[in-house]
Amino acid sequence: MIVKSLDHLNSISAKISKKLEKGDCIFLIGEIGVGKTTFTRHLINNLQKQNGLKETEVLSPTFNLLYEYDIQDLKIMHYDLYRIKKAAELEHLGIFSDGSGTIKVIEWPDLIKTPLKNKLEIHLEYGQHENERNMKFIGFEKWANLEDEV
Repeated sequence: MIVKSLDHLNSISAKISKKLEKGDCIFLIGEIGVGKTTFTRHLINNLQKQNGLKETEVLSPTFNLLYEYDIQDLKIMHYDLYRIKKAAELEHLGIFSDGSGTIKVIEWPDLIKTPLKNKLEIHLEYGQHENERNMKFIGFEKWANLEDEV
């Protein structure tokens, strides 16, 4: 799928946000600057709007590794694992130790080998034109047919 603008990306994230439930996990895969955090910002802001909350600033957690967002009874855990170089470091973060009570959005998930239900991989690549991105979905369980829905 070719994403032609930020508005188009926002529209896609709005559709995905309406399907999100506790226990879901989104892996964002792509080069630096391709739009992983921008997608996450739209996703979280859409969830806030859907729940009648004020939109908050959504930053990249590259240096903090994690930012948390409470949206009504949902907790979004936004991870950026760019600086993690070894699988052993992941275990110290305890990403999956909370069970399925949160929604996880994970940038740079390359080292994660934990089998997950309801995982959505979103692959982003630079497009042919400056503001375009190529987006591909690989969904598991409830996300298996997302490409047809977006």
